[in-house]
Amino acid sequence: QLQLVESGGGLVQPGGSLRLSCAASGFTLDYYAIGWFRQAPGKEREGVSCIGRSSRNTNYADSVKGRFTISRDNAKSTVFLQMNSLKPEDTAVYYCATARWAACIDSVPDEVNYDRWGQGTQVTVSS
Repeated sequence: QLQLVESGGGLVQPGGSLRLSCAASGFTLDYYAIGWFRQAPGKEREGVSCIGRSSRNTNYADSVKGRFTISRDNAKSTVFLQMNSLKPEDTAVYYCATARWAACIDSVPDEVNYDRWGQGTQVTVSS
């Protein structure tokens, strides 16, 4: 069965850090750009960050620039999202997804360009 599995979410205080992982099962992530998205309660899902097949190809939403870092380890078929200086407004369910192409073609991930999704991991930033 081909699937993506996110992990690493949890409860953290404002200013804290978390590292999310997105692992592939049944296929390899090597050939795909991978995007991270998030959906807060009552809001639409929004793009957070993308990494292309080349790790030099990345983009970030303005709201997370300078705080989040996306990376990939193709040997482990895993993509990471390091989240630092977390804020309450970062609270959401975070999803990863495979892009239809090998590069990040948009300035901020647009879900119309992604076709395989994980089940999500909850991130809660609260004191």
